[in-house]
Amino acid sequence: MIRKIGFWLLWVGLVSYAFLLAPPNQPDTFELIKNLSTGQWTGINPLIIALFNIMGVWPLIYGCLLFIDGRGQKIPAWPFATFSFGVGAFALLPYLALREPNTQFSGQKNLFLKILDSRWLGLILTIGSVILVSYGLLGADWADYVQQFQTSRFIHVMSLDFCLLCLIFPALLGDDMARRGINNPALFWTVALIPLFGPLAYLCLRPPLPESTTEVVSKQQQPVSNVSR
Repeated sequence: MIRKIGFWLLWVGLVSYAFLLAPPNQPDTFELIKNLSTGQWTGINPLIIALFNIMGVWPLIYGCLLFIDGRGQKIPAWPFATFSFGVGAFALLPYLALREPNTQFSGQKNLFLKILDSRWLGLILTIGSVILVSYGLLGADWADYVQQFQTSRFIHVMSLDFCLLCLIFPALLGDDMARRGINNPALFWTVALIPLFGPLAYLCLRPPLPESTTEVVSKQQQPVSNVSR
């Protein structure tokens, strides 16, 4: 219960800060978002370009855990995962507040879950993130970024959202490790404490999720029980 209250308080605090205390929106915010979304990056700080695109990688990282976790929850994971592409932690925090601990996976993985469980997806996301981070850091104009962080609500909140996504990832990590039979506190804290690339490395190295054959066995045994009657 304390965990749930903590996530709700964090969500309320984030929403309140974003709309009441963060710097105001700038007149060119919509134009900036449009240009970032359509690849018209001329004249835009590479650091902001990289950050904007990494905010599209984070929902995929979370999705690799979220949809599997959602199989054992009373609430569906897909609405929260979908909205996280637009609003990041604003959408994920309510899910973390509503979910229950879930260290088991039952049934078979469908094609969608097999893709999310694949190490190849983790590798693709890692390569993309390395390219984005390298591009942003090599061409970064830090003075411009600091100035925009202090004056633009969009840049300010997006930056805080990135930091928060790094911080709350362990809320799903422990259960995902347990579902795979991994009991390694050192690994947990290594993944948890390395921003972005810790979770990416975990997706590349984690063992496949074991599938349950309980349903298959019970169907095979059904004719036998009918004959015995």
